[in-house]
Amino acid sequence: MASLYAIPYNGTTMTGCDSLTENCNQYYESGDIAWMLTSSALVLLMIPGVGFFYSGLARRKSALSLIWLSCMSIGVVSFQWFFWGYSLTFSHTANSFIGDLENIGFRNVLAAPSVGSPRIPDLLFAIYQGMFAAITPALAIGAAADRGRMLPCIVFMFIWSTIIYDPIACWTWNPAGWTFKMGGLDFAGGTPVHISSGAAALAYSIMLGKRRGYNDVSGLPYRPHNVTHIVLGTVFLWVGWFGFNGGSALAANMRAVMACVVTHLAASVGGVTWVLLDYRLERKWSTVGFCSGAVSGLVAITPASGFVPAWSAVIFGVVGAVCCNYATKLKYVVGVDDALDIFAEHGVGGIVGNLLTSFFAADYIAHLDGFSVIPGGWLNGHYIQLAYQLADCVTGFSYSFFGTCIILFLMNLIPGLSLRVDMQEEELGLDEAQIGEFAYDYVELRREFGDVIFGEAKVRSVEQES
Repeated sequence: MASLYAIPYNGTTMTGCDSLTENCNQYYESGDIAWMLTSSALVLLMIPGVGFFYSGLARRKSALSLIWLSCMSIGVVSFQWFFWGYSLTFSHTANSFIGDLENIGFRNVLAAPSVGSPRIPDLLFAIYQGMFAAITPALAIGAAADRGRMLPCIVFMFIWSTIIYDPIACWTWNPAGWTFKMGGLDFAGGTPVHISSGAAALAYSIMLGKRRGYNDVSGLPYRPHNVTHIVLGTVFLWVGWFGFNGGSALAANMRAVMACVVTHLAASVGGVTWVLLDYRLERKWSTVGFCSGAVSGLVAITPASGFVPAWSAVIFGVVGAVCCNYATKLKYVVGVDDALDIFAEHGVGGIVGNLLTSFFAADYIAHLDGFSVIPGGWLNGHYIQLAYQLADCVTGFSYSFFGTCIILFLMNLIPGLSLRVDMQEEELGLDEAQIGEFAYDYVELRREFGDVIFGEAKVRSVEQES
């Protein structure tokens, strides 16, 4: 069997080589490095995509705050990942639940083969996985829409990434992790990214409480304020997901190609399915419905994308869209103001994708990279895989949900870190109260024509003044 390296790795130093005396590139294929750098950039593109998607769904007076939170997730979590997040997740000496601080501050993270794949070096794996770490809190923090203070959100992202995301990612993707050793299949983040963020968003919504004027039957009486932003965010997400799922092959190979194929197909089918579900009730062809369905298909196929054949992506798209569509009604059943349906899209979508993986995972798909060997799922007669996937779902959701509740409860006790804005600021809007900037110039009407009555945000007209 041919070596996995361009030149067999000699394993002499923790950093992989001495760049002054040898060529650190000799152990890797340039095509693999190029693809993974591209994939890293594509996943980065998804994070402002999340911001635009959430912004369009929210009210105009809080539109900019959601884009701002997504951008802050990049900055805050990227530092956290550099400082100790990568080491806690992917150190070579991790235990079954968490890594150590061997690689704190990217210490000795250079050209040695990564724990994710021997096809790419540690440093490249670190930057790629850092994008996953950054997007996950961005998905969850949308729960702060309309009523969450910005400073606690920033603190929460750093703490949550350390205590919740890093352990889940470690036990899922680090070869030392208990889920990995058990045989759980999660190609690109069904549990670490989607289930964990969906559970965290549900917990955040509960801890914040309902928005003013919220009705348990119909929510708040407003529609998404900017459908163009929703479409723009969906486009960023859809394009970026090629790097999210395709890049998780950690090399430029046929497995990456298959991951891209099923990703695109599941998104397409999911979008059409959601539109049809909405049309049967309202007799309208919803643009927001297509975008929501496409995202649900992308979420559902994520854990399976490197394990399942192309035809199964149709099932992932249909089932993912149907389950997520109906899950949007759960918030009324349980009485939780999940403002942007994050739990319905990402929590439920991730669970559906994880469970469907157990049915459609195929050994010959995983081996498209030339070396990965799995027993497969029900297609291969490996029926116990369903139990593995269920265990992964339950533990990931429970750890994220209850851990998030504890983090937020303790934060809310600290002076200066109370989670929610006061009543007047909520009425005024987060953009005005917390940021002082707006998504649209015409929102600042008061600067041109009059004063705002604080708390009611009413503009006094020029005629009234005269």
